[in-house]
Amino acid sequence: MSVLRRLRVFRRTRLLAVLLTLASCASGAARPPPATQVPPVDDGVDVLGRGDLIEVKVFREPDLDGIFRVGAAGDIDFPLIGRVEVNGKLPEEVAETIRTRLSGDYLKDPQVTVLVREQKSSNVLVFGQVSRSGTFPFRTGMTIIEAITSAGGFAELAAPNRTRVTRVVKGQKQVFEVPAGDIGSGQATNFYLQPGDIIYVPEAIF
Repeated sequence: MSVLRRLRVFRRTRLLAVLLTLASCASGAARPPPATQVPPVDDGVDVLGRGDLIEVKVFREPDLDGIFRVGAAGDIDFPLIGRVEVNGKLPEEVAETIRTRLSGDYLKDPQVTVLVREQKSSNVLVFGQVSRSGTFPFRTGMTIIEAITSAGGFAELAAPNRTRVTRVVKGQKQVFEVPAGDIGSGQATNFYLQPGDIIYVPEAIF
């Protein structure tokens, strides 16, 4: 192969690589991470999140007892100590945080209990080109196919391989484009959901 021809092939190969990179960036969605990076929540774990309703009880301190809704920032405003981070924590962890911060300046060795009264964050929302859009209870180990099945499956005009999952991670919104069609046929790695995920199935473009 002549030097000139080699140069032309190199230029075509480089141009193709640039075009593929631009096309990937233009999609606006991250590729779904492998299943090992998105593990299901462990059995029995009752992780709290935004919108959940919890009851806090402090033994022999009725003025501190109360019911609190976890706000959009993932916290509650507790008497005496102020802001308490709740999002992503277990009830026992929240209780320990409150106990520690109340100890010393306010109470001597307080006994704190946190009970879950309502857990809105343990739902997933499915909408778009599915048979029944709606909110469905999250289950441990739930996959994207299970969620779509709960919504009655893909509608006739759906584009399954362009399904998008929106998730809030450490306060930052992330969007994953998931090839749900290939997953359903066993051609792609499964995608595990997390509480609060929003699944959107777009319409196919003909």
